[in-house]
Amino acid sequence: MKKVHFIAIGGSAMHNLAIALKQKGYNITGSDDEIFNPSKSRLENYGLLPSTMGWNENNITNDLDSVIVGMHARADNPELLKAQELGLKIYSYPEYIYEQTKDKTRVVIGGSHGKTSITSMILHVLNTLNIDHDYMVGAQLEGFDCMVKLSEKAKIAVLEGDEYLSSPIDRRPKFHLYQPNIALLSGIAWDHINVFPTFENYIEQFKIFVNKIEKDGSIIYFEGDENVKKVSESARKDITKLPYHTPKYTIQNGITIVTIKDKKYALKIFGEHNLQNLNGAQLVCKQLGVNIHDFYTAIQDFKGASKRLELVKQTKDFSMYKDFAHSPSKLKATTKAVKQQFKNRELIACMELHTFSSLNNEFLAQYNGAMQNADKAFVYFSPKTLEHKKLTPISPQEVKEAFATENVTVYTNSKQLLKDLKAIIWKNKTLLMMSSGNFDGVNFNELAEDLAKNN
Repeated sequence: MKKVHFIAIGGSAMHNLAIALKQKGYNITGSDDEIFNPSKSRLENYGLLPSTMGWNENNITNDLDSVIVGMHARADNPELLKAQELGLKIYSYPEYIYEQTKDKTRVVIGGSHGKTSITSMILHVLNTLNIDHDYMVGAQLEGFDCMVKLSEKAKIAVLEGDEYLSSPIDRRPKFHLYQPNIALLSGIAWDHINVFPTFENYIEQFKIFVNKIEKDGSIIYFEGDENVKKVSESARKDITKLPYHTPKYTIQNGITIVTIKDKKYALKIFGEHNLQNLNGAQLVCKQLGVNIHDFYTAIQDFKGASKRLELVKQTKDFSMYKDFAHSPSKLKATTKAVKQQFKNRELIACMELHTFSSLNNEFLAQYNGAMQNADKAFVYFSPKTLEHKKLTPISPQEVKEAFATENVTVYTNSKQLLKDLKAIIWKNKTLLMMSSGNFDGVNFNELAEDLAKNN
C-alpha cells in the first residue's frame, strides 16, 4: 500500500486528489492550517480530515512514498522543508496527476474560459456511452462524488488544464505538465496578472502548452479567437490541427436547437459560448472514437457544469441564473447569451469584482463594455477584499468609468445591493448573478425564492 502525504490537503483540487487516491487503495495523510467546506466535510466523510490544524514536521517520515504539496503552502513550510531534507519524492498536484496518467491517452482542456464546461461535456458523453476513463475537473459536477478518478484499467484520462502555478516550489503553469495527446484550446483572454504581468507573457504560456503536445498528437481550437488561432496554427507539423466554430442553431420557445447533418437536437444549455464549447467537446470525443450522432444524442440532457450558467429558479415570468463569470470576455459572453435566450425579458445582471486581476486598477480598463448586453448592470466590490489582497484602493466612480456604459451602477455594500434587488418587481425579468465568490455570503437559493414571490 503506497503512503502519500498531502501538504495543504484542504484545497479544492488537493482534497479531491486525496479522496481519489484513498479510493484507489493508498494510505493517505494530510495537513493544512485552515480547511473550509465543502472540502472539510468531504475529507471528514472519508476519514481524511487532519485531527488538528497546522503544520507538523513529524508528519513527514522516511516511509512516505510521495509528498504532494499544494499552492496554499509556502516555500518555507516546515513539512516541505523536512521532506526536502529527507530526500523524499515531492510532487506538485499536476506532476502527480501526470505520473498517474502517463501511460494513458491524455486529453487536456486549456483556455482562459470554458475549460470546466468543455471537460464536463466530455465526461457526460463518455459516462452516458459507458466509455471507461479517468478524469480531473476543477468544479463539483452533478452526479459525481469526487472530481478526480485515477484507475489502473482506464486507457483515457480527461484533464482540465489550468494555467495557474503548480506549487510554491514549482512556478510552471499546471497545464504545462500534463503533456497531452489531444489538446483543446478554447480562448485566450488575459487573466492572473499577478503572475503574468503582460498579455504577451500570458499568451506565451499557451504557446508552451501547445508545444508540450505529444508527438503526432492533435490540437482542437476555437478559430473565432484570433490569439487561439495564431497559437494553434503555429504548432509543430506533426500535430493535427482541428478548428471549431459556432454550430447552426435556433431558439424556439426558450429552447436552443442545433442542426447537425440535417438532424435537430434540442439542448438544455444555451448561448453561443456554450455552443462553441459543445463543438470543441464533440471534436475531442470524435478523436476518442465517438460518432457525431451518439455525441449529440448523449449531450441533449446535459444541464451544464455547476455555477456555469446554472439555473437557480424558474417560474412562468422569472428566471434566475448564477455563473462563475468574472473575466471581461466571460461577462460579455454570458450576458449576451442570457439576453439572447430571453429577448422579450428585461435582463438585470450583477457581477462581483473579486479576483486579484479584476480588482487591480491597471486591469479595470479591460472591462470596457463587458456588461453592455444587460438592461441594468450592477457591479459590486468589497473594499475589505482590496485590503485583504493588499491592492491599491479603487473608487466606485473608477469602476463605473472602466465599464464605460450608462447601464452600470456600482455598489460597495452587498446588503444595499440585496435590498435594491428585492425592491424590484420581477415579472418578465431575468436575474444573472456572476462571481467567483458569493457577494459576501449571499445564499442564491434563498434570494431566488424571495424574488420569485415579488412578481
